[in-house]
This record gives sequence, structure tokens and C-alpha cells, in this order.
Amino acid sequence: MRLRRILGLALAAATLAGMSAVGAVSTAAASSPNISRDDCTAADGQITGRPYGGYVCTLPDGTTQAIT
Repeated sequence: MRLRRILGLALAAATLAGMSAVGAVSTAAASSPNISRDDCTAADGQITGRPYGGYVCTLPDGTTQAIT
């Protein structure tokens, strides 16, 4: 009985963690507009290229935005 309760709690925690991760990804995708190269460098960002993904701007706070 104790093992069953522990497994149930572990499953519930994993489910909640998965749901919060999905929410965070969708929120980040919805709130990350494209940025121009000039805006990226003005914000002290770093422009990097991704294979088959184009260029992205990595801002000092760790967020990335697609370059238009």
C-alpha cells in the first residue's frame, strides 16, 4: 500500500511538472516576437546561427528571438 501511494505521488508530480513545462514553452513562444539585427545589437544581444533554423538573437537575460 505504501509503495502504491509513493508511485501515485511521483506520477502526480511528474504530470504537474510536464504541464508547467508545456505552459512555459507556449507562453515563451507567444511572447517572443521577431527582432531585427539592429535592435538585437542595440539591446546588447548576440546574433547566432542555427543549422536549418536561421539566425537568432540571444539577449543578456537568456531569452532568444528570431531575427527578421
